[in-house]
Amino acid sequence: MKAWPSDTHRTSPGCWAAQDATRQLTTPTGSEGRLAKKGNTETTGADDGSTVVRDPVAEEPVPGCSQTVSHPTSVSSGAGQRAPGPGIWAHASGCVDTRLWGRGDGDHVVLPAEERRPQKLLVIALWNVRTAALVGEHGLARSLFQTQTVSLCQNCFGYPLSIFFIVINEFCERFSYYGMRAILILYFQRFLGWNDNLGTAIYHTFVALCYMTPVLGALIADSWLGKFKTIVSLSIVYTIGQVVIAVSSINDLTDFNHDGIPDNISVHVALSMVGLALIALGTGGIKPCVSAFGGDQFEEGQEKQRNRFFSIFYLAINAGSLLSTIITPMLRVQVCGIHSKQSCYPLAFGVPAALMAVSLIVFVIGSGMYKNVQPQGNVMAKVASCVGFAIKNRIRHRSKRFPKREHWLDWATEKYDERLISQIKMVTRVMFLYIPLPMFWALFDQQGSRWTLQATTMSGKIGIMEIQPDQMQTVNAILIVILVPIMDAVVYPLIAKCGFNFTSLKRMVVGMLLASMAFVAAAIVQVEIEKTLPVFPKGNEVQIKVLNIGNDIMTISFPGTTVTVNQTSPKSEFMTFNADKLTSIYISSTGSPVTLVTHNFEQGHRHTLLVWGPNNYQVVKDGLNQKPEKGQNGIRFVNALAESFNVTVDEQLYENVTSHNASEYHFFSSGEKSFTINSSEILQHCENKFKTSYLEFGSAYTYVITRKDNSCPTPMIFEDIAPNTVSMALQIPQYFLLTCGEVVFSVTGLEFSYSQAPSNMKSVLQAGWLLTVAFGNFIVLIVAGAGPFSEQWAEYVLFAALLLVVCIIFAIMARFYTYVNPAEIDAQFDTDEKKKYLEQSNPHPKLDPISQTQI
Repeated sequence: MKAWPSDTHRTSPGCWAAQDATRQLTTPTGSEGRLAKKGNTETTGADDGSTVVRDPVAEEPVPGCSQTVSHPTSVSSGAGQRAPGPGIWAHASGCVDTRLWGRGDGDHVVLPAEERRPQKLLVIALWNVRTAALVGEHGLARSLFQTQTVSLCQNCFGYPLSIFFIVINEFCERFSYYGMRAILILYFQRFLGWNDNLGTAIYHTFVALCYMTPVLGALIADSWLGKFKTIVSLSIVYTIGQVVIAVSSINDLTDFNHDGIPDNISVHVALSMVGLALIALGTGGIKPCVSAFGGDQFEEGQEKQRNRFFSIFYLAINAGSLLSTIITPMLRVQVCGIHSKQSCYPLAFGVPAALMAVSLIVFVIGSGMYKNVQPQGNVMAKVASCVGFAIKNRIRHRSKRFPKREHWLDWATEKYDERLISQIKMVTRVMFLYIPLPMFWALFDQQGSRWTLQATTMSGKIGIMEIQPDQMQTVNAILIVILVPIMDAVVYPLIAKCGFNFTSLKRMVVGMLLASMAFVAAAIVQVEIEKTLPVFPKGNEVQIKVLNIGNDIMTISFPGTTVTVNQTSPKSEFMTFNADKLTSIYISSTGSPVTLVTHNFEQGHRHTLLVWGPNNYQVVKDGLNQKPEKGQNGIRFVNALAESFNVTVDEQLYENVTSHNASEYHFFSSGEKSFTINSSEILQHCENKFKTSYLEFGSAYTYVITRKDNSCPTPMIFEDIAPNTVSMALQIPQYFLLTCGEVVFSVTGLEFSYSQAPSNMKSVLQAGWLLTVAFGNFIVLIVAGAGPFSEQWAEYVLFAALLLVVCIIFAIMARFYTYVNPAEIDAQFDTDEKKKYLEQSNPHPKLDPISQTQI
């Protein structure tokens, strides 16, 4: 056995990292040269009395091995005898090429740099302490408990098999979340019947909670349950929430009279809120755990595989998001129901619920392969405790007789070490820059609310395709996949070649400007939409449309105008009159006396004048005083027959329409609808099933049911309100600008944050970053709740202006920010602590170089 000279046990940087992560204690073997074997691993006493561990046999990694750390009272010698006294038992049977892994110098494990290899982890346990070290290629150490089994999972293409379960879990979970969220605003508006402002407010409250609960999830995982149990527990809560909101969308749950309308909408609202609260807790709670848990599955020396895993993990997130925002809107437009037909929200919410259940099952199936790291305590709690103590100590010593300190965090030096305080100072400098950031997220997250509602007032016809309003959100996911590599591979290198120092903070400023421009584009689109809206009566105005449902040509005289209509070419446009002057309307036809229409027309409303003879007319007040909302289409039926009939649309009975009268408007989603006319007077040989024209978005039609020459019923269609004409394709520029802003703001912001804080503080910055998203959604909640603007384009302009102001403020803050290198600061602390440690542990007194006396 090779003995190391006394000077070789100086701590290398890698070993210092091990000692920094967890303090190791090694005791002498008590008998020099004594050999202990367990499996293929040997332990022996070195000449200086410390312990050396080697594996003289295994040369190559063997997949599927299990390494065990134990705390024996004695160890077996190479001859099968019991070795008295303290010692080491390390079992790594056939797993690794250990060669010369390490030795103890009485205080910590030492790995000579010249003899380290990129091996898997070797577990070294020490008999008389409760701490062990997993020492790898870089000498990093992790603390374990007295007895622990670390399962090194079977490899697949060089990756731990366990990560494939984690990637599938993440794909299904993201599909579940984004699929549910894609249709949420339309569920609020169309099923629960909320107006745009209330729906937007609740939507952004939910999103804000989803970005606040990760802090709670991190605390639970790091301080109590560990990552695995936290993911499983909160995934169960998550799944229950998805099931609850799917159940809440079942129309028949409270539709006791089977009329297609819930009899107790408050039940659906209550269930929806419970479901959303559970989802927010579940998705937010597991958010900080899953990716970190995946990273834990890799060993030291697998940095390349770990980096690729995070790329695959990010791809799974985007794939789940993209597919769900395409599929769930398609499920929503399906028609389903037990007693009454409706948009199939139960299916659209049910599929994400099923995917979340699959996500949980897949994750649990892989439980036997996972490597679980015991909770080490949450660094956020330490930061909060240190900051709290500094503030309290500063207040306690606010008197002038106490000297000022350079930084307010220096008031924590009485209790906390300088390294921690220095690290928190770096974090607070970055956190200060976070203050303006919520405004960006206030605009960004309106893709799922205001922009989706804007799409409902537009035409989904794009070429041969028809896009649903909630499917427009897929544009963001598609552009992200395209733009991220373009920015990294083309744009940023090109800017660097031009000699422009495009720092992280400058990129974030540009991202804010692009987001502001996106909302200007949204305002321009909104103005174009409002130009196409029909004109409705205001104040004391009245609008009248004439429908001739008889066989004779009729002439109607209004104040200032006269119209002549027949059944085949009716006057279908609405005419606007002043209600005060609408006192004399006359109906006449050839050879018949003139009839005076006596009717009190209600101001501010549309009316339809049905005429079928000089003395036969009916005035119907239209129930539609605005363009159909939510992208739906209005249909009503006029009965020109002598008998009444029942009308059924898509196999759902709507109402009985009496002779020479009109039904109320009923509203349907886009597509072709079928309707049936049922009457005892319809002859058996007559066809009574018909189809509507293709319904697009936001239209209204009147179907006049009359008879043909063979006495069979036939429908005549009249357009009351034209469908939306502004294409949803016009939203693509605003999505493009916002996605470009996201790429240069969000991705760069995380990169900047991580580069400016110590490695052990990254979770604190992650929590701070997520909280900026939450606060941004609260801003939207406040604006939507206040509702200061009657015109939507004005609200878009307001948000654009606010972000522009915040962007200027952030640019000024960034101008005075000084970049730091946390690694250099940590290295300085390492050097100082190492020097102090060596001075304390050196058994020889330090001598003055001149007098040779003890210092």
